[in-house]
Order: sequence, then C-alpha cells, then structure tokens
Amino acid sequence: MASEKILNQKKEEVKKLAEQMKEAKLILLTEYRGINVTDDTILRKDLRNVGAKYNIIKNNITKRALAECGVEGLDDKLEGPTAVVISSEDYLEPSKVIYKFSKDNEYYKIKGGVIDGKVMTTEEIITLAKLPSRETLLSMLAGALLGNISKVAVALEEVRKQKEASSEKVTVSVPTEESAVADEEPKAEETAPVAEPEA
Repeated sequence: MASEKILNQKKEEVKKLAEQMKEAKLILLTEYRGINVTDDTILRKDLRNVGAKYNIIKNNITKRALAECGVEGLDDKLEGPTAVVISSEDYLEPSKVIYKFSKDNEYYKIKGGVIDGKVMTTEEIITLAKLPSRETLLSMLAGALLGNISKVAVALEEVRKQKEASSEKVTVSVPTEESAVADEEPKAEETAPVAEPEA
C-alpha cells in the first residue's frame, strides 16, 4: 500500500512539473555540485527577480516530465545532481543569471536545456547568455534610429537652404491684378484725322 502511495505521489510530481514545463519559455538543467547554502540562496533570489524558479528535482521525475512534454535528447544530461530552472516569462535574463553564476562558481555547470520548445546545448545557451540584455538592445536600437533621424533632419535642412538660395537668384515677376487688366484692354490705334471732302 505504501509503495502505491509513493507511486501516486511521484505521478503527481511528474504531472505538476510537466505542466510547468509546457508553459515554460526556458528550462535549464544545471549541475549544482559544490555550491554552498549562501550561494544557493543568492542564486535563488537572483532567479526570482527575473521571474524564474529554481528547484532540485530527482532526475527520474525530470526525465518523465520532459517525456510527457515531448522533449527528447536530454536524458544523458540527467546524470548526477541536477537543478532545474524554469521560466515562463523570459529565457534571456535567467540564462544570464545562471551563466554569470557558473563563471563565478567553477563547479556549477550548465548541462543543457530547452528554449521555446527547442532543445539547446550548453554552448548554445552560453552564446545566448552572452548577448546584451533586451533593455541594452532596445537602447542601442533607439540610439541608432535617433542618429539616423537626426542625419535625415540635417540633410532635409540643407536641401531647404539650397532651394531657398536658388529661388533668390531667379527673380520671377508676377503680374498684379491692375497690370493684368491693363494688358487685357486693347489700345486705341493712333491714326491721322480723316479730311472731310470739300463742298
């Protein structure tokens, strides 16, 4: 009876984890060997700040949950102590947090993971984590756009100045209403007076 209870409990754990994984943008598998309690607490806090959850889950539970989500190719990564990082909000910032932590703690390693449903290698995740943050990319893009807009504005101003300069050189006389009316009236032809015949 006890074994059936444990089995049902494991099934419930798998189901719950699989539900989280189905909604996740990021699933990271990490090796947490050699991490002390203080560092572990800091890491969990940093991950919470970017909307990610950090759990130490038994490998067979994680394997079954991944299989239930249709994710293949990570079974060989589920050897030894494994912590699972899940984020349903973002994949970039949690990856950065984990990468930074792994650089500062030589025993802490990224094993692999899933980003937006695609299985990723350790190298791919690290490459992604090295990218500038979304805010940095947006500010870079905004800076580039503003730079181009100001260049266009300067160019347009130069064109306007050139047009003004060229229009000043060519003077065009525009007729006024009075001169136009005067031009329209036919001028009386000047003729010599006709002599009357003598009676």
